Amino acid sequence: MQRWRGLEDIPQDWGRSVVTIGSYDGVHRGHQLIIGRAVERARELGVPSVVVTFDPHPSEVVRPGSHPPLLAPHHRRAELMAELGVDAVLILPFTSEFSKLAPADFIVKVLVDKLHAQLVIEGPNFRFGHKAAGNVQLLAEFGETYDYRVEVIDLYVSGEAGGGEPFSSTLTRRLVAEGDVAGAAEILGRPHRVEGIVVRGAQRGRELGFPTANVETLPHTAIPADGVYAGWLNVSGEAMPAAISVGTNPQFDGTERTVEAYAIDRVGLDLYGLHVAVDFLAYVRGMLRFDSIDDLLVAMAADVKRCGELISAYERD
Repeated sequence: MQRWRGLEDIPQDWGRSVVTIGSYDGVHRGHQLIIGRAVERARELGVPSVVVTFDPHPSEVVRPGSHPPLLAPHHRRAELMAELGVDAVLILPFTSEFSKLAPADFIVKVLVDKLHAQLVIEGPNFRFGHKAAGNVQLLAEFGETYDYRVEVIDLYVSGEAGGGEPFSSTLTRRLVAEGDVAGAAEILGRPHRVEGIVVRGAQRGRELGFPTANVETLPHTAIPADGVYAGWLNVSGEAMPAAISVGTNPQFDGTERTVEAYAIDRVGLDLYGLHVAVDFLAYVRGMLRFDSIDDLLVAMAADVKRCGELISAYERD
């Protein structure tokens, strides 16, 4: 899959293509419907499929300080889109100047002049251009002039997550923030993932017999609510069953919120400086302060046992 950052990265000889545009944070099951349809139609037409997305999130430029927590960084979104069969991803730097681009100018500069769109696939509520003035109706009207068609796909999927609310990135972020990682996984179609570099912490876990990878998460990462979770620690392509702790470590009067993962039954791991990913499968318990270190150790052993049971049950299913 080709990855372009900015219009200037698009090959000069790029031909017709099927295009879909959006932030697509998380590439959840609703997004997968649209992107999957774009890939399907591109193959039918014999042209490549292109996903256009933005960095940073448009809200940060339009309303500074309002950047939402991210369900997936751009490289992860690209990986997920590649798995869906996308041929190219275009990341457009979303600047103040770009935010002022009128819908008509966006269509001409991006869809027509650069991507030579033959077909554009979008959800019914797609908005674009200055002050989000453009919609799918306007997009279709311009298609009559610039020789492309528009297909609108209903991206709404619902299930048990969020009490039956339609699946969305906003709902997923809320569930993650509440610690409902099982609900988030239903929407995403996979466990929620947090990535970062393993850094040195206070090393109390090692002293207590449960050495953890202290993950310095990427900026704006959507981090689950404080607590203990079952999941996986992914290192160099290997997914290791893990007990995961999120919080400030109240037992030792901590103040900095951290994500730490203990790889169950793994000995002698040296992960410092490595980029790792932590997948959250299930919530186990909230973050507590115990009366003694002995009580903490008993709880940690119980946590590890419970995490192992949850992961084994999931893998059997």
